[in-house]
Amino acid sequence: MSSGPPPRRRAAGAAVLLGTAALILLADQLTKGLVAANIPIGGRVEVLGDVVQLWHVQNSGAAFSLFQNGRPVFLVISVAALALIGYFFWSLGGRHIAVSLLLGLALGGTLGNLADRIRDSQGYVTDFVSVGIGDARWPTFNIADASIDIGIVGFVLLLFLLDRTTASRDRVGAVSGDRPPGDAPADTPQ
Repeated sequence: MSSGPPPRRRAAGAAVLLGTAALILLADQLTKGLVAANIPIGGRVEVLGDVVQLWHVQNSGAAFSLFQNGRPVFLVISVAALALIGYFFWSLGGRHIAVSLLLGLALGGTLGNLADRIRDSQGYVTDFVSVGIGDARWPTFNIADASIDIGIVGFVLLLFLLDRTTASRDRVGAVSGDRPPGDAPADTPQ
């Protein structure tokens, strides 16, 4: 009886997880560095008129500038998030490549913002993407924030879809009488 995916699939999943995380971390740190070097704090550069702008903001809060000045809490949350990503990969890695990809997005984003908080003595994260019209704007964010959100939402949706697929397969097997080898109905002698 197998307790998980074959070692080759788990290794492929680990490569996708780590490769995705490395790409996100690199893109996040590179873009934050470019913004810090080229746009003064509080400065704005229009990308698509008023709709998409680059703003150089120092964010001491969570993603999208929520919960300001909570550096110790965010460091603990980041470590907890890393542990959860490890747990979910250990539990599900290698079963579906999308699991590794989505967890890699969350891992890379978490590491990107964690690196900023550790590097900066005030615990700031550089945010720079602003989307909206006039004063009606989405909170400013960065690549790490977007990756964390896409990774988490995608992971939850994937788990929901995988669960539905498994439940549907189990129902079809029960209706058609198909059972895994060695499984017999409770009232049938073996």
